Amino acid sequence: MELNVERVDVWAAGIEDKAGALAAVLADLRDAGADLDFVIARRDGEKPGSGVVFVTPLRGDREIAAASELGFNVTNSLHSVRVEGDNAPGIGASLTEMLAAAQINLRGLSAAVIGTRFILYVALDTAEDADKAVKVLE
Repeated sequence: MELNVERVDVWAAGIEDKAGALAAVLADLRDAGADLDFVIARRDGEKPGSGVVFVTPLRGDREIAAASELGFNVTNSLHSVRVEGDNAPGIGASLTEMLAAAQINLRGLSAAVIGTRFILYVALDTAEDADKAVKVLE
């Protein structure tokens, strides 16, 4: 199984929990030239009226400057590994079994299949765990 495995920076920002807030943030990033691979947005269960959006990647000074103006920061408490490859039945189970066998505890996981390819993002608590996950999955 040939996989593309890499550590990625995840950027996060708070947003208002109202119609159009996410669209405005994504439009500003688009206008700065961002070509995002992954976006997760959700309400903040601890702060009514607010939410959080996570994006990756941000490349180049223009994108990073725009993101900073919007309140984005690289998350220091969330370390992420991006895995991409040919889809096959049970690929998610196989990859998570490999991580479990290496005693790597996951903070979160998001995955999707598009056509014949899959993409998976693993969230980990430490940079050391992320580095270990990359080695295990390569």
